[in-house]
Formats: sequence, C-alpha cells, structure tokens
Amino acid sequence: MTWRNWAGNQRTRPVRVVAARDGGEVAEAVKAAARDGLRVKALGSGHSFTGIGVPDGVAVRPPSAPSVVLDGDLATVPAGLSLRALNALLWAHGRALPNLGDIDAQTISGAISTGTHGTGARFRGLAAQVRGLEMVLADGSPLRCTADENPEVLHAARVGLGALGVLTSVTLGTVPAFRLHAVERALPLAEVLEDLDALTATNDHVEFYWFPHTELAVLKRNNRTEADAPRRGWAAEWVGDELLGNAGFAVACGLGARVPALVPRLNRLMAGQMAAAEYVDRSYRVFCSPRRVRFLEMEYAVPREALGEAFAGLRTAAARHAVDVTVPVEVRVTAADDVPLSTASDRDTAYLAVHVARGRPHEAYFGAVESVMTALDGRPHWGKLHSRTAAELRGLYPGFDAFVALRDRLDPEGRFRNAYLDRVLGVPGV
Repeated sequence: MTWRNWAGNQRTRPVRVVAARDGGEVAEAVKAAARDGLRVKALGSGHSFTGIGVPDGVAVRPPSAPSVVLDGDLATVPAGLSLRALNALLWAHGRALPNLGDIDAQTISGAISTGTHGTGARFRGLAAQVRGLEMVLADGSPLRCTADENPEVLHAARVGLGALGVLTSVTLGTVPAFRLHAVERALPLAEVLEDLDALTATNDHVEFYWFPHTELAVLKRNNRTEADAPRRGWAAEWVGDELLGNAGFAVACGLGARVPALVPRLNRLMAGQMAAAEYVDRSYRVFCSPRRVRFLEMEYAVPREALGEAFAGLRTAAARHAVDVTVPVEVRVTAADDVPLSTASDRDTAYLAVHVARGRPHEAYFGAVESVMTALDGRPHWGKLHSRTAAELRGLYPGFDAFVALRDRLDPEGRFRNAYLDRVLGVPGV
C-alpha cells in the first residue's frame, strides 16, 4: 500500500498497516514491529504537510470507534476518532469543545500531537484541553497519564509529535454546547489592521484572510450567542462553501497559474464574493469549513506584539515571490498556554499562514516568509512546511530539552522515529 498525505507532497510505502480496534492490538503491533526491527508510526488523516506522520515501517491506525465516555465536563474518546465525528457526538450529549481549528478532518490524536490551535485572544488551542491520555510505549506496554498518574508525561504528551508513543485514547475538557453568531465581511486591509487589537479584545474568535496583491481582507468574527436564529439555508451554505469556497476557488487557482497577470483581479473578485455572510449555527459548524482544493501550507507563530511587523514583512515577501498566488494568507491569534511544545507555549501568539495551490512552486515564497518569521522568534507549526532543525528550535521552547530527554527515556531505541522527527528533535541517544 502506498500512503500519501492529503496534499500529496508526502508519500511512502509502509512495510505493513495495522488497523487496531483497541489498545491491546496497538500493543501487539508495536511488539511485533520491535521483533522485526521496524519503526512504528500512528496514522492520522494525513492533513499534515510536513513528514511528521510519514510511516516508513509499521503504520498503525489507532482505535477510532465512534464512542465517547462522559464524566462531568470530561470526554474520553478513542485517539483515532475524527474531530468531525467527535463534534457530532459531543453535541448529541449537550457538550462542545471551546475552540477548534478551521477543518475537522483530523483525528483527535493527530490534531493535538501537531498543535492544532484555532483562534481567539482569550482562548487556547486544542492540546490545552487535554486532561488525560493513554498510550502504548516503545516496548508495547500501556501507559495511563492523568493529573495523578504520570503527570510529567501528560504535561509533555499533549503536543507529543508522535514521538513518545502511540496514543490510544484521549480525555478532553468540554463546555456546554453553544452556538456562534458568525459575521464575515470583506473590508479594506488597512482598516482591519488598524482595528485588530480592538477586534480581538471585543470578539470571541477573530481571524482574517488577506488576498495577495490586493488591499482587501476578509474579516471573520464569531461570538457566542443565546439566539436561536436559523442556520444558513442549504442553498446559501452550498453557494458559500462549495460553489465559491471550493469550486470557484479551484477555477481561480487554475487561471492564476496560467495567467499570473490576472491574479490581482482574481483575488479582488474572490475576496468580494466569498465574504458576505451572517448567520447563527452550532459552534463546530461555524468553526470548521470544508477544504476540497488541495494546497501546500506554511504557518508560523510569533509573539502577539510582533504581528504588525510580521505581517508587513510577509507582504513584502509576497509582492516579490507570490506573483501567481491566489490562495489567501490567514491570520489568527490565541492565548498563551503551558504545553511545552505548543507554538503558544508561555506567550500570547499570532499565527500567519501562507499557502500555494498544490503543484505550484512554493520554495521561494515560503523561504522568504520564513526568514521574516525566524527573525521575530517565530515558531513553525509542526504539521506545516518549514525548514527548521533541532538546533534552531531548541532556543525557541523553554521546555525543549526536557521534552527530548523524556523522549529518549520512553523510546531509547527510536521506535517512533522518522526522518522529520530526527530533524526537529534530533536522533535518540545522540
């Protein structure tokens, strides 16, 4: 079987694939891999653009049965369950996650292991909601991690990069189910930048998309509401998400690639057409949107106070290196958290993400943007393209060395290594 990620830029042929129904079958797969001298990688949904999830030995699909065990505000779910399935299960029980990213295709384990974060100046990423987990270690033994059992492992494994073990179940903190009032508008970029501090302070969840070579931004504001207003009708949802958000976007990407001179006009058109909505719906339906047009992405997290300088540098890089790019830049913010390898660890954070359509050159554009972000102590998203190494990343995370030491203790033979983890964490024992 050939494995490839969603974007198609990572692929490999694992020696074998094991679909595990429970933790015991994960343990047997890991023990068998050890006997055969093979490495192990848990399979998610393939939505990482980096090689973090590339399996070069035994690929294990963690348990994914659609089930949830509720205990007060805590929800324990199989690690391989998708966010899409989890959101629906929680809603049926009157619960929800307080913050989500903008897609729901990831597995729970993949989302927390790579640092999926969402947006909201008063809200933290998904990993900060983890209250417990169970994993299988490199020797095939199970390990339960809670505030009382192995708390030092839980502290690090919330964003574990798949380097510590194979997650089999995750316990998340939840909140009562809530609805969001969504307002999406195309506005002058200068106005959005000038008002951004006030917008993030007075709205629950704010993000904006800037279309290169234009002076337009699509501003999205999502706020909790008690209003029982109807959701978008199916026709409006289809037009917004499918016709404009996916089919129309695909056409624009194709035209821009063939005729770069059209890109500024196409981007102005797309910005104006995709942002004219106001509606109330279940929280997860507002947070998450379908993404059917394949692309490549790089995202950096910078200190919140550096957002202005980071965005200005990004615009300069785009003017020079993104002449045929029709995919917008996404800007979000989150509160600081205490997760050692979270990109928001110990600092309020702004995220800037750049994209190109799949198959288009990205190296010069991404490289120029990366230079801007690294000069501002930027931390790369673990699941999105970047060129950083362990030597460069060590100084960006106060808990980096402690995490690597824990990895070396739990997996001294490197059972869960792959080429990407060797680059960003170093080789165990070296």
